[in-house]
Amino acid sequence: METPSKARRGGATGRLRDARPRRGTADLTRERLVTAAAVEFNRVGYHGTDSNRLARAAGYAPATFYKHFPDKRSIFLAAYGAWVTAEWSDVERLVRAGGSATAVAARIVDAVLAMHRRWRGLRASLRGLVAADAEARAFYRRQRRLQLQRLAALRPAGAADRSVDDALLLFTLERVCDAIADGELRDLGVAVGPALEQLRSLLAAHITRGGFRPSA
Repeated sequence: METPSKARRGGATGRLRDARPRRGTADLTRERLVTAAAVEFNRVGYHGTDSNRLARAAGYAPATFYKHFPDKRSIFLAAYGAWVTAEWSDVERLVRAGGSATAVAARIVDAVLAMHRRWRGLRASLRGLVAADAEARAFYRRQRRLQLQRLAALRPAGAADRSVDDALLLFTLERVCDAIADGELRDLGVAVGPALEQLRSLLAAHITRGGFRPSA
């Protein structure tokens, strides 16, 4: 898991700041803006930058920014939406790769943790913005619903509804990975290794009960 947009297919996101923008479609320009903004927010936080700096980080003039986004909040939410899409695309890929419940669970936990560690600045800004901003909170809730829908789609056809289990799994996986990525468990003197083992066991049990349908 690397980056929340097209840059994850083309190399390190940091190179975007050094690359001259190519002429292309409006969609390509918007994607480059979102990719560069994600890197900048991750580096300096939501309050550590502004729309002009975000435009220049992508190699564009500020006027170009406002052709695609009305303000800094809107591009931040676009960056987070792309992040969620990237994370869950990887989760689905790891499920489809198959194997035992234990193996699939270990791959997913390790991948999610790696992404949370890489993007801890972006996620810290997200938590602050969601707590203070009603529009950001509404967007975040919509992303939550999409995540739960994607979890439900991983269940075998005809399986019983497990929406409560899915929600608890989602919150636990995400928040434990955030706590590890942010160093919170370490600061509390809680060993990370055993916490990860329990998280993998929790996910493996969910898979065994029919939560996912990995190939044998």
